[in-house]
Amino acid sequence: MSQLNNLEIMSFEILRVLFFLSFLFYIICMVSRKNKVISFISTGLFALGFLSLTFNLVVRTYAAGRAPFSNLYESLLSFAWGLVLIYLIIEKIYKLNILGIFASGITMVAILYASVLPKEIEPLVPALKSHWLTFHVLCFVFAYGAFALSFGAGIYYLLLDRIKKDSEEKKKSLITLEDLIYKIIAFAFPWMTLGIITGAIWANNAWGTYWSWDPKETWSLITWLVYAAFLHARYNYKWKGTVTAILAITGFAVVMFTYLGVNFLLSGLHSYAK
Repeated sequence: MSQLNNLEIMSFEILRVLFFLSFLFYIICMVSRKNKVISFISTGLFALGFLSLTFNLVVRTYAAGRAPFSNLYESLLSFAWGLVLIYLIIEKIYKLNILGIFASGITMVAILYASVLPKEIEPLVPALKSHWLTFHVLCFVFAYGAFALSFGAGIYYLLLDRIKKDSEEKKKSLITLEDLIYKIIAFAFPWMTLGIITGAIWANNAWGTYWSWDPKETWSLITWLVYAAFLHARYNYKWKGTVTAILAITGFAVVMFTYLGVNFLLSGLHSYAK
C-alpha cells in the first residue's frame, strides 16, 4: 500500500470521528441552550472535519491525477465537502449553530454511506474523460450541498413552529429561518442551472447531442423546475411561512432521487455513476 493510500485512509478515519463528535456536541449545545463553550467546540470540530475532508480529497486527486468525481464514493465525499463549506459560511453570518445538527447529521450519513462503498481508484470511462467533468460536477456539489442545508432549515422551521410556545423570540427565529431558506435556495439555483448547462455542453462533446432525455437529465430538469417554481412563487406570490419549509423539504426529496435513486432504479447514459 502506497504512502498516499495510507494518508487517504488515515484522513478518512479522522474525518469520520470529527464529524461524529461535532454532531454529538451540536446536540449537547442545543440541550445546554447554546452554551458558548460547547458551541465553540462543536463548530471547531466541524471545521476540523472540513479540513480533514479537504485533505482527503486533495490526496485522492493527486493519487488519481484527476478530480475526485468519477464514482459514487468520491461523489458523496465531494457532496459532503460542499455542504460543510456552505454551512460554515452560513453559521459565521447568521450565528444559527443549531443548524449544525442537521449539517453534521447529513454529512455523517453521507460519509457512513461512502465508507461501505468501493474506494479503489479506477481509470475513467471514456465518457468521463473531459475537462467539463470538473465544472459540471462542482456546480452540483455546491447546489446539492446548499439544497441539503435548506432541507435542514425547513425541518427546523417546522419543529420550532410546532413545539415552541408563541413568543416574540419564536417569531423572530421563524422569520430568520424563512429568509435563510429562501437565500440558500436562491444561491443554489444558479449553480444547478450552470450544472445543467455544462452537462449539456459536455454531452454534446461526448455523445453528439446536447440533450437525450436520459433519466438523470430528465430528473435534473424536474429538480430544476421544482426550485424554479419555489422561487417564482416566492417572488411573485409572496409565498412565506410553513409552505416555504415544506417546499424546501419536498425539493430536497426530489434532489435525493435525482442524485441517488436514478442511479439504482433507472438505467441510462449515467449508469457509470453507480
